[in-house]
Amino acid sequence: MEDGVNYYISVAVLAIALLVKLPALLRGWRSPLVRVVHALLLMPCGALLFSAPPTITFVNRTTGISNLSAVLVHCFLCGFSCACLVLMEYWRGDADAQARTRRRVRAWLLGYGLVVACVVGLFALGTTPVERPRDFDTYYANTPFIREMVVLYLLALVVAGIITMKACWRWAVDISSSDGNQDAPGKRTSLRAGLLVLVVVSLGGIVFGVSKLFAVLARWTGNDWDRLNEGVALAVSLIGVMIGLGFLVPMFGPRFAERIWRPLLALIALRPLWRIVSQPTTGTADPLLLDTRWYAGPEQRLLSQLTSIHDWMLRSHAHYSDDLRAAAHLRAKEDGEPEREAVAIGLAVMLRTAAADRVRKAPPTGDEQSTRAVLALRSAEAEYPDLIVHISRALPRVPDAHDIDIDVDAPDTFRSGASSSREATSA
Repeated sequence: MEDGVNYYISVAVLAIALLVKLPALLRGWRSPLVRVVHALLLMPCGALLFSAPPTITFVNRTTGISNLSAVLVHCFLCGFSCACLVLMEYWRGDADAQARTRRRVRAWLLGYGLVVACVVGLFALGTTPVERPRDFDTYYANTPFIREMVVLYLLALVVAGIITMKACWRWAVDISSSDGNQDAPGKRTSLRAGLLVLVVVSLGGIVFGVSKLFAVLARWTGNDWDRLNEGVALAVSLIGVMIGLGFLVPMFGPRFAERIWRPLLALIALRPLWRIVSQPTTGTADPLLLDTRWYAGPEQRLLSQLTSIHDWMLRSHAHYSDDLRAAAHLRAKEDGEPEREAVAIGLAVMLRTAAADRVRKAPPTGDEQSTRAVLALRSAEAEYPDLIVHISRALPRVPDAHDIDIDVDAPDTFRSGASSSREATSA
């Protein structure tokens, strides 16, 4: 029964992918590309469903035809192989070669249609009285007509796997090396991931077909390599799951990355700064910090934390010291830090010191210091995206304010920019 559960899990994944893509099928039924994409999900779903031992027993007892499930599985696998080849033709085709693409598609459909007809005919001509849920191919490897049927569908599967793997790999490489379509990197990444999954699936199909062929050939020579057949059969359910993922990843990958994965990474990076922002200054939690609901997703939590951090920074500006920021920035550059990291370190030292001053109720640094510091912070935010995240990441490794020598005459990019902005504002 465990094998049956594994098969049914794979069927469930493929069924979910089919349901997700069903609206696209209803909208674009007239498009042959849309139909073949759905066939790529339907065929392995049917093959896995009828490969499960409980389903095999049910079908055989219901119809009264021993091993009928086996021929159904073979037909579904041939249909899947044909769908892969047809999809490759549509992917490789262009507007100038539509007629040639249609001819090649018709050729594959006709060829694999004949293979399916031969599989059904050979099964009808052969005799399979003993029900074999797990080792049908090797058990009947020496049975007239059945052995030809088995070899035929395995060769069809291997040929389609080789062609599909080659085409998907080429396309994935072209996407990786292409510098076009820079406005949708997430979509390119997800499409490349989906193609690589299909490469692995095709490779799995090739290994499956070749291994079964070797097991059948071993029976012809009087040897017993059934363990090889049983070993690859265990991987069938995993291949089914990967087929479903190969179609789900390009669809949901960008959304998952934008709304869940990237916000989660940002929330993790913001922990050091958030600990400073959320520490109480009057013995109780700051009432102005936004409170997110327990069921809020990562995107909403990130938005609330960033809003609270900016509000805290606005309320803490009276304790900002631009001289301290500039000195920490200069020291970071002397230590070999890149400019962006040096800017983040300088601001991190300033913010951490301002937070400590607020907690111990130290006097403000003065209007001149705070104004220059605020202008420098705004200038840095305009120049460096995700500056808040970089400041948070820099906090665990910034030096203490007492260890920094403050030189008010030291040159600093953001100080001079801030001074220029202040003078322009005054003018």
